[in-house]
Amino acid sequence: MHIEPGVVSGAKMFLSYGTGVAVVGTSLKLAVDNIKENGFLSFLLKSIISAAVVFFCFEVLPHYPIGVSEVHLILGTTLFLIFGIAPTAMGLTLGLLVQGLFFEPSDLPQYGINVTTLLASVLALNIVAKKIIPEKTAYKDITYSQLLKLSVAWEGAIVSWVAFWALYGQGFSAENLHNVWTFGLAYMSVVIIEPLVDLAVLAGVKAFYKSNDCNFMFDKRLNNCKA
Repeated sequence: MHIEPGVVSGAKMFLSYGTGVAVVGTSLKLAVDNIKENGFLSFLLKSIISAAVVFFCFEVLPHYPIGVSEVHLILGTTLFLIFGIAPTAMGLTLGLLVQGLFFEPSDLPQYGINVTTLLASVLALNIVAKKIIPEKTAYKDITYSQLLKLSVAWEGAIVSWVAFWALYGQGFSAENLHNVWTFGLAYMSVVIIEPLVDLAVLAGVKAFYKSNDCNFMFDKRLNNCKA
């Protein structure tokens, strides 16, 4: 989902600065609320683990440039279900930043674009989760169909944002439309993989949890644990 350098350029980059500030600001508000509820150390641990997973997905796992961007397996739904919205948003923000600062400096000018794509997508995922998962259902107990809907929401939001940036930056030429279509088609194939990873992780969580007690490093909603 890293937008290729030059797709958006010049004065058009100012929009990404505004959207980046907006989504990061929203994520910081969620972080403050999470710290008040769970404590700073719990939030910090979950955010660091999330950032490490995001960096691993970006830099270590295979990723291929296709069309206007790159295809990554980011595991956004997995992080969201295990750690919650605020640590996941922070992990996406930091993981992307660390990669740009130390390994892919050519991505830094597009940081506002890429962080908008990630954070806006995970915020949309949070909204979808509230709509399709009953309030009293623990995340570890959701069905495969619900997992698939979450993955489609996550990947679909990313593809939509990449398409927006590409069309905003390069217009509606036949070549650009083809590049956007090629990327979107390739990226949605990740939907086949991510629910399987989610199921495996959630199966491990079910084996780990023996009650509905809280755990310092997991989101409370994962097990609907006692506060």
